[in-house]
Amino acid sequence: MSTRTAARQYWVAIRAMLVFTAVLGIGYTAAITAVGQLALSHNANGSLISAGGETVGSSLIGQSFADADGAALPEWFQSRPSAAGDGYDGSASSGSNYGPENTDLVAAISERKAAIAALDGVAPDTIPADALTASASGLDPHISPDYARLQVDRVATARHLPVAVVAKLVDSKIQSRDVGFLGEPTVNVLELNIALAGLKG
Repeated sequence: MSTRTAARQYWVAIRAMLVFTAVLGIGYTAAITAVGQLALSHNANGSLISAGGETVGSSLIGQSFADADGAALPEWFQSRPSAAGDGYDGSASSGSNYGPENTDLVAAISERKAAIAALDGVAPDTIPADALTASASGLDPHISPDYARLQVDRVATARHLPVAVVAKLVDSKIQSRDVGFLGEPTVNVLELNIALAGLKG
């Protein structure tokens, strides 16, 4: 191959790289960003939730409602356990990857069951599975309606609110199955707790 032919091929390759970089690397990215901002700005910006004029979290990322020592705060609805880092660590999203017969997992479930039974004053066998096991991401912001209802008496007592009022609030925050048939009904814990904070007790 002559030097002239090789130079011509290199120039064609460089021009193709520049064109595709501009079209796919810049143009496509800018177009998708614009569509996201115009059509789905809330989702595109992290589905952030504000309360009292400040951002308190995201509807897509769970968080802990515990004190500095990890003890559940009785005046708040509790999220499901998290295996992400030290708990709800967005930089360490993951599940425990333990199998159902793993001794560490079995021990953790037993400890959680005893703690929830004591905190909420319920029989251990009434505690739903999502209260005892972490999600695959470790960041699930939802709990089951059963787990939310299990916590109603404790939250109502801690906040000096009528049980019926707190129960009604939980029912109002139940989200139906996606597109009507996918998954199970859920309750977003952060959204529930924000609404709870607005009740007068």
